[in-house]
Amino acid sequence: MPALVLVEVSIHNPELYEEYKKHTLATIQLYGGRFVVRGVKTESLEGNWNPERLVILEFPDVETAKNWWASPEYSKAKAIRYEAANSKMLVVESN
Repeated sequence: MPALVLVEVSIHNPELYEEYKKHTLATIQLYGGRFVVRGVKTESLEGNWNPERLVILEFPDVETAKNWWASPEYSKAKAIRYEAANSKMLVVESN
């Protein structure tokens, strides 16, 4: 069953975050993933949720998404993201 990774990002170092973005696509593709949403404008319909940046990824399944997140290929990019931004990330099964 496909899985989605939802990421809410608050960037505090935009230049460094641009470096992070350069490293992510190849790692996502290596694990059969793709961007569904990448940093587009959002509008809250309910509650107090207005992410600065929202990213949604799709992977073949939850296990593959988790393997991508923990992979050596993504570790360099992840370290850059940790320096450049604060993030919240969820993985969910998709119907």
